[in-house]
Amino acid sequence: MKHRKQVKEASRIVKKYCIAKGEKFRLKDYDPADTNGVKSKQHAENILERRVGLLSDMQEKLYAQDRWALLLIFQAMDAAGKDGAIKHVMSGLNPQGVAVHAFRQPTDVERHHDYLWRASCAAPERGRIGIFNRSYYEDVLVVRVHPELLDPTIADPKGPGKSFWQRRYGEINAYERYLVDNGIRVVKFFLHISKDEQKKRLLKRLDDPSKHWKFSASDLQQRGFWSRYVDAYEHMLNATSTKCAPWYVIPADHKWFTRVAVADILVAELRSLDPRYPDLPKALRKSMADARAALKRE
Repeated sequence: MKHRKQVKEASRIVKKYCIAKGEKFRLKDYDPADTNGVKSKQHAENILERRVGLLSDMQEKLYAQDRWALLLIFQAMDAAGKDGAIKHVMSGLNPQGVAVHAFRQPTDVERHHDYLWRASCAAPERGRIGIFNRSYYEDVLVVRVHPELLDPTIADPKGPGKSFWQRRYGEINAYERYLVDNGIRVVKFFLHISKDEQKKRLLKRLDDPSKHWKFSASDLQQRGFWSRYVDAYEHMLNATSTKCAPWYVIPADHKWFTRVAVADILVAELRSLDPRYPDLPKALRKSMADARAALKRE
């Protein structure tokens, strides 16, 4: 098989960072500065360049086959590098086959629907890759840290209890099972950044005029809830990493490694779908042969 060596190399990343259902996951057990043997930024860029070419080839086949879709979900603390990972890993893909959706605070229209509604509207069609930059998981993360943001009509006035969150996790698992059963592979990335590295990146945004547009006062406000977000993420990752839609916890203190890891996992996931150019019906092959003969006679 063409690219066999690259596929084999990429598969090693999958097992190391995939969260298995049933294990007791704790973020402190995962090193956000790990690089899994990738020695430097230049080394990472060399690997990524090869992976981007391979992903381009696989995406073309996915699009032509028109049988499967891929939904990529990115979640992380602020400044963990979601935008950069999406930009660099997807740089070689055909834009016609990719759609990125950034989920921010719900609009008035979205608030009048169930919390999964806007995700369903943005789900990718067959043959395409959909990317959620944040997602419906905000509804078990931000609102868990800030329960005052919950719609009062669906939560206990005294505050949501354990059963409320367990129900939501179950709804999300059922939703993702539904997507997978209908031909949409769900791949979920949590970019794991350390608090110290986040501080460095936020300071860089303040010190570099070209990055001022990235800074928001809410970044500092949310940083004050760091431990509560860690707790919310650990509960979410434990409850929603399933066999059909696992979570990958990607070390994010080195952006160059994060991008390689994401690319490797995408290669492995696409390979498992085995996209290939479709076989043409006999009648169509004959029609093409006739057309070729006609053109040569001109």
